[in-house]
Amino acid sequence: MSSRNYQEVLWQAVPHGSQPRDLQLRRAFMLDGLRAAASRPGAGEPLRVLDVGCGEGQLTAAAAQAGHAVIGVDVAEEPLRRARERHGDLDVRLVEPDGEWPLADASFDAVWAGETIEHVLDTAGWLSQVRRVLRSGGSLLLSTPANGRLAMLASALSSRRMEERFDPRSDRLRFYTARTLARLLEDFGFERIEVRTAGGPPGARRALLASALRSRF
Repeated sequence: MSSRNYQEVLWQAVPHGSQPRDLQLRRAFMLDGLRAAASRPGAGEPLRVLDVGCGEGQLTAAAAQAGHAVIGVDVAEEPLRRARERHGDLDVRLVEPDGEWPLADASFDAVWAGETIEHVLDTAGWLSQVRRVLRSGGSLLLSTPANGRLAMLASALSSRRMEERFDPRSDRLRFYTARTLARLLEDFGFERIEVRTAGGPPGARRALLASALRSRF
């Protein structure tokens, strides 16, 4: 099965209108980050935003409603079809799982990627595309599940939690901590990197929220 077909099959199993995990938390983080990006020198007006892994477009629509010029991309057609049904005025586009995105260099002021990076097979290629389409000094905002020490310890002490976290049928391929995510972004030419945990009780947060700027060189 090709990578594209695999993604389509996965989306066929997702109920229409499903609420992504921690949607309101991620929405608030994204909108706060976009407000900060809009205040930086060189930012467009309206802000040019790319939503990578946009799914059914809930957060793409939220960014557009906040006044930004947004394009959403995904590697499967099914979520884009649903996005068009729910939000007919959204600009959502299909991209290949591998290779260069059909988007111009330095064409966005900000890139948002919610719960996407952990599903990417070629992380280096994906981050290279993110960097390519961002203008110099542009903002990267992303969220991904947290895998801190307490969360991993809880999984180790529970067979059920361990099996859920590392289900061999899951499409989740990468497992990030705040430190490994920050180091990864630094390796790919991002600066002013901030990664924090959120969602859930202290010591057992569910999400990592990261912001960074594309370096100017």
